Amino acid sequence: MIQWQKSTFSSGSDGANCVEVAAFEGELLLREGDAPARILPLTPTTLAALLHCIGRSASARGH
Repeated sequence: MIQWQKSTFSSGSDGANCVEVAAFEGELLLREGDAPARILPLTPTTLAALLHCIGRSASARGH
């Protein structure tokens, strides 16, 4: 069974506006709360690169 962890930056308690991550069979899994059937498998390196790009994008917009 996959144990999903909700982002601490998620808003609301219904889980519809959240990103969740899980570790399963050597991969990291990423999904959105409003589309839980759509799961993106990632390696740790790929997830780190994704988070780096998101952080750079937010910084460029002044967030």
